[in-house]
Amino acid sequence: MAKSRTPARYAFGSVKVNSGDWHSQILEVNESSSERVVESYTRLAPVYELWARLTETRPRRRVLEMAAPRDGDAVLEVAVGTGAQLVELARRNPSGRTVGVELSEGMLKRARKRVADAEFGERTDLVQAGALDIPFEDRSFDLLVNAYMLDLLPRSDIPIALAEFRRLLRPDGRLVLSNMTVGESRRHRVWDALYSRGVNLTANCRGVLAVPVLEELGFVHVRREYMSQFGFPTEIVYAEKPSTDPT
Repeated sequence: MAKSRTPARYAFGSVKVNSGDWHSQILEVNESSSERVVESYTRLAPVYELWARLTETRPRRRVLEMAAPRDGDAVLEVAVGTGAQLVELARRNPSGRTVGVELSEGMLKRARKRVADAEFGERTDLVQAGALDIPFEDRSFDLLVNAYMLDLLPRSDIPIALAEFRRLLRPDGRLVLSNMTVGESRRHRVWDALYSRGVNLTANCRGVLAVPVLEELGFVHVRREYMSQFGFPTEIVYAEKPSTDPT
């Protein structure tokens, strides 16, 4: 008789999570309408980089270090925002293909301008699309990067988005995520505490935990780093699609 598999158990600071039970450890989004969220980010686009300078500059640097684009890679960034990280990915991939997708028209406009100003337009493509149905063929990319988007999605959509990322990666393809995460100190948990009371200071973001979902989906070599900037908690997660994956 086959033995049942013991559920994996994860520790994220003081938060202990069994695989399959991650839903109960993160808040549900206050705003579940993707249309309204997209509209809000279009309004925020002109000032978003002010917030990013306060909370995202260190995570962005670490994402680029962990992603380590190899010249000639096919690189995809999902939810490029204003394009700041996309330009840096393209800079590190001069002979490769770098593609960004973004759903917010306001953010996409900013990203297009940033790519044009960097003179990367001939080797960088931008497409308006959401993360749950990305218009590229299976196994199209060596590297996929996604920043501060999973924390906007309803809990039920997080595995769908990550499964879509897996579909797009080639075998041995690398995935690097940065997400607002569950705070590991009382000071870092203030954002979620306010969010749970309807005080939304984070443009509908709340803390999420990607590692259990990635392992449920069969990603390998999963590792996570935690950092905070301006008291804002971020997880940076690296994972790979298995080399023998048939999809």
